[in-house]
Order: sequence, then structure tokens, then C-alpha cells
Amino acid sequence: MSFFERNLTLWVALCIVVGVALGRLAPGVFAAAAGAEIAKVNLPVALLVWAMIAPMLMRVDFSALGGVAKHWRGVGVTLFVNWMVKPFSMALLGWLFVGWLLRPWLPADQIESYIAGLILLAAAPCTAMVFVWSNLCRGDANFTLSQVALNDAIMLVAFAPLVGLLLGLSTIVVPWATLLLSVALYILAPLALAQAARARILKRGGEAALAATLKRLQPVSIGALLATLVLLFGFQGERILEQPTVIGLLAIPILVQVYFNAGVAYLLNRWSGEAHCVAGPSALIGASNFFELAVAAAISLFGLSSGAALATVVGVLIEVPAMLSVVWIVNRSQDWFEKGARSA
Repeated sequence: MSFFERNLTLWVALCIVVGVALGRLAPGVFAAAAGAEIAKVNLPVALLVWAMIAPMLMRVDFSALGGVAKHWRGVGVTLFVNWMVKPFSMALLGWLFVGWLLRPWLPADQIESYIAGLILLAAAPCTAMVFVWSNLCRGDANFTLSQVALNDAIMLVAFAPLVGLLLGLSTIVVPWATLLLSVALYILAPLALAQAARARILKRGGEAALAATLKRLQPVSIGALLATLVLLFGFQGERILEQPTVIGLLAIPILVQVYFNAGVAYLLNRWSGEAHCVAGPSALIGASNFFELAVAAAISLFGLSSGAALATVVGVLIEVPAMLSVVWIVNRSQDWFEKGARSA
């Protein structure tokens, strides 16, 4: 992991402080940024989201889809967890914790918005950081690549209907036009651009040139993410200062869903007899979230100052330590896993 990736939690924490401070010192600047919209799309945020998502999508190799059948059990488990378990379990955890158990300590007018943000966070599986987690648990690189490519292909058609269904179940009015525009703007367009750039770089310089380009673009991607968070917290400053425990409370259902989904995927792979080098990344893909897309969609659907946007940012805050802990569990339990897999 790069220096910025290892310390992502620290940078997010600093962005909270900087964003809140700037929001208090220069409210006019943030008001101007919030007003720069076209068709309910905030232009500064849209540019920043493109800068952080497009380099990540350049890593995806759709030619790897041909290798999906090689590890069909691991692929089946991951697809089941990503699309049938995680979004619905997150919605359930949101209703349980935010809507009931933690409700007395949260702003009453933001309850539904927080739940919406949690749903958006879990509605799409992670694309880029998964490669890091897979390397750390000595996962099968070909499985990880093919699984990410398959998830991205599914995300193009499944993200909007899934979000619409779960938001509807949460009694939240779904702005379908904005949701579909978000899918086109933050999934389809950057994916097409990233794949075109990937093909051009490979044609000119091969894999070495692509690796060098991705290394150069990584700081740009992280920097755009952090700039987006400063904007968000500039708008969220008053609410955070009034109720500083909100971030910690929202982290509870997110952490529960990370360990729950990772555990389900890991145990199902063990039960099916899959190899540990596949089960590890399968559990990590099943647990992690495409938080960049979640942040962008929350801003588009509910606004920069919404509880939904804040909830997705909490997911960014705890992503690295939570996933590193899952990597540690996967690595430490390899002997136990392989005994059970052999029996299966």
C-alpha cells in the first residue's frame, strides 16, 4: 500500500477538521460551490469524482471475464454476497441501528437520510482497493481481476434498480431522473473513458506503461477524494459540532456489515471446498464498498449537506482499518480454513 493508502483514515480525519473550520471561516465560498449546479449535478463535486473514479476504473480488465468459470464456486459466493446479501443486510442494519437503537442520539430530521446513505454505501462492491486487499492476503490475482470485472459489468445495470428498490422500501421518495443521471455520470461515462485510456496506453507501451500511469494517477485519485471530503464537511460543520457523536454512531452499522458479509463469504467458500487464495479475496470483495460512487450518488440525490452524504463519508473513514482487520483474520485463519475445505 502507498503512504496515502495506509494513512487514509488519518487524512479523512484531517479533512473533517479542515472542512469544519473552513465552513465556519468562509461560508460564502461553500455556498458558491453548492450553487454551481446543472440539472441537480454539482459541478465541482462531479469533476472531483471523475478525478478519483476514472483512474481506479482503468485497473479493470474486462478481458478477464473469460476466466470466471475457473473459480466458479468463489465467483458464485461473491456474487451472492455482493448483490443478494450485502445491500439488503445493510438496509436491515440501517433500520435496526439508525432507525431504532441509536435513534434517540441522532438528529430526528436526518434519520431517513442516514439510512439512505448506508444503503448507497453497500449497493456497489469495491473496484480499486480490492486489488490491494487481495495482494495482502495472497489472493489469486486472476480470480480478483475476473471478479472485479464481472461486478463492474453487473453494476452498470443493477445499481440503479437496487438502490431504487431499497430506498423505496425505506419510504424514501426516489428521484429516478437524478438516480439514472448519477449512474450515467459516475459509472457509465468514467468507465468508458477509463477503458478507452487503458486500451490506448496498452497499445502504445504495454503493461509497463499502464502500471506507470496508474502509479502516477494514484495521488490524483486520493487527492480528489480528500478535496471532496473537505467540501462535504464544510457543509456538515454545524451539525457535527452540535452532535459530534454522530460519526461514531453511524460507524456501528457499517462495521457490523463489514464483518458480517466478510464472514458469510469466507464460510461459504470454506463449506464449498474453495481454495484459500480465492476465499480470501472473495471475503474482502464481499465486505468492501465502492465508497467513491456512494459519496457521489448521495450528493447528487440528497445534496452536500444531507445526512446521506455524511453517512457515506463515514464509510470512507473506517474503510482502511476495517478491511485491514479482515485481511488479518483471513491470513491468521488459513490453517483452520484449509482443514475445513479439504473435508468439504
